[in-house]
Amino acid sequence: MKNYTAVVERCPDTGLYVGYVPGFPGAHSQGANLDELQHNLQEVVSMLLQDGDPHLEAEFVGTQTISIA
Repeated sequence: MKNYTAVVERCPDTGLYVGYVPGFPGAHSQGANLDELQHNLQEVVSMLLQDGDPHLEAEFVGTQTISIA
């Protein structure tokens, strides 16, 4: 089993959840809720892996909180 980290955002205009795997070209999708997004991302990544292991262009490290006075 392979695990990939996806970044998830919510579009304020459409209300859709949008997700992508950093550094994995083509690994992005959207969904009306988080479960649908997860399913869609699994489907896309599975399809992309049929071409072999990806050459990741970046690696997800984490997030930072930026405070401005």
